[in-house]
Amino acid sequence: MPIRNLFFVAAIFVFTSSVFAQTKLLRFPDIHGDRVVFSYGGDLWTTAANGGTAVRLTAHPGVETFPKFSPDGRWIAFTGQYDGDEQVYVMPAGGGEPRQLTFYPSRGPLAPRWGYDNQVYGWTRDGKIFFRSLRDSWSLPIARLFPIHPVPAGRQE
Repeated sequence: MPIRNLFFVAAIFVFTSSVFAQTKLLRFPDIHGDRVVFSYGGDLWTTAANGGTAVRLTAHPGVETFPKFSPDGRWIAFTGQYDGDEQVYVMPAGGGEPRQLTFYPSRGPLAPRWGYDNQVYGWTRDGKIFFRSLRDSWSLPIARLFPIHPVPAGRQE
């Protein structure tokens, strides 16, 4: 292959890789005030609502999805898939150690049309997290919404 052709192929490769290097798989965004939280590459990230550099909040080998800000913006609830089981977790909005809130056996990997088990949907106005779960369904994938308080009884945060 002549040098000229090799140079042309290299130039096309550099051009296409720079065009496609943009991050395009940002999923499940939630906004509170001037902050956005989203899932990318199985981790949670946050950034300013008007753009800028994103900060990674989680780095566990498991997958974190469906982040939702609390009404006051201090907490983020999310569905974490650690050790193959999907559960509800909560963590400070600025980052920190996630705390597991649910301990129900997950149904395991589901068909895509059935969605996720223990999927965080949001927060109530009084500060409870509501999530979709199949925990009371033993034969058919019939999900219900459940509330859970992010702070255990007797504990102040």
